[in-house]
Amino acid sequence: MASDDSLALPRPLAKPERRPSSALQRWRIAGLLLPIVFLALMEVLVRLQVVPGHLVPAPSTIAEALWQLGGERLARHIGASSLRVLAGFMIGAAAAIAFGAAMGLSRRLDALFDPSFQALRSIPSLAWVPVLLLWMGIDEAPKITLIAIGAFFPVHLAVVAGIRDVDRKLVELGEVNRLSHAELFVRILLPASLPQIFTGLRTGLSLAWMFMVAAELIAATRGLGYLLSDGRETGRPDLVFGAILLLALLGKLSDTVLKFAENRVLSWRDTSLSN
Repeated sequence: MASDDSLALPRPLAKPERRPSSALQRWRIAGLLLPIVFLALMEVLVRLQVVPGHLVPAPSTIAEALWQLGGERLARHIGASSLRVLAGFMIGAAAAIAFGAAMGLSRRLDALFDPSFQALRSIPSLAWVPVLLLWMGIDEAPKITLIAIGAFFPVHLAVVAGIRDVDRKLVELGEVNRLSHAELFVRILLPASLPQIFTGLRTGLSLAWMFMVAAELIAATRGLGYLLSDGRETGRPDLVFGAILLLALLGKLSDTVLKFAENRVLSWRDTSLSN
């Protein structure tokens, strides 16, 4: 008679750790070098007067303009914008996750709130500025509120879509195991919708940076949006392009941090393009 060990089911193999190939590593290095090559090309084209320097300053001229601002002054501009984006994004994302989860789980709430949210989502960022200034004055509150509005809608849509797209078989499995509504959400719906939620978070973060510029263009005394406005009013394209490059760099850095968190949280995924 066979022993119990012979009847035991084989344990599932652990997910093998896949490392990026050397070819993929080379492509990633090329991706990092591409902006540097582009800036070097622009430097050459401006110096050869192929591109007019009064319209597109040379990268060296932009770097010199930022250097002349001084490290402390430039750090204040970067710090002010970064703190506004961080605060607005966290507030907007938290509200979006709460409303999105409620609307994703309840068809009634979705029918109640969705028309209003879709109408509000179509309002341009600059249209909110006079309203927020009228209600909140010119301090930090309207700026952070505008950024939160920008971050809210893409995250909200991602949460609702993520919950709605969960495989029905997974939900039925939870019901068979008699999971409560809270357990069903925490153990099945939330993990299954996390990939879409992180996509919404990354989109919301990029929009938070865009809405931050809109807020600082109107009423601010420091920040990268203010630096853009100051460069435009004083006829300094080097400052304008310098602020744009800093925005691009900060946006990329913040997205990289969020992408790193996504890869850590969703390390259980086993997709064909995960590397």
